[in-house]
Amino acid sequence: MRIMVINGPNLNMVGIREKGIYGTRDFNDICNYIKLEAEKRNVDITFFQSNIEGEIINAIHNTYYEKYDGIIINPGAFTHYSYAIFDAIKAVNIKTIEVHLSNVHAREEFRHKSVTAPACIGQICGFKEFGYIMAIDALINIEKELKIEN
Repeated sequence: MRIMVINGPNLNMVGIREKGIYGTRDFNDICNYIKLEAEKRNVDITFFQSNIEGEIINAIHNTYYEKYDGIIINPGAFTHYSYAIFDAIKAVNIKTIEVHLSNVHAREEFRHKSVTAPACIGQICGFKEFGYIMAIDALINIEKELKIEN
């Protein structure tokens, strides 16, 4: 199974910014943790991070052309207003799970609404980096169920 993990704006600053919300583990440590956990599950993980909306859209499009089985996306602030990312997720028709390190529903009111989540099969928030592992496990289980049904 091949999964693309896409992280949006400011996620490269995790471990530096708002440690009380996002924790002290830096972005590279989180990516290494996800990679190790993915390897245990025989999952090939590719990481992409950008602070630029168009680059994120291009990365989503590339998952289609490069035949990925799943996408895990943390759109960052784009979660709350990027209909373009919503459209890109819908366009590729690849099982996508939205992940947030913090519990967005326990934060500022504007963070409670995700315009990208309806394009996804689910959303995981509030479990810090473990949310990415939960998303990997969910994609694995969905893939297994599809094989059983077919």
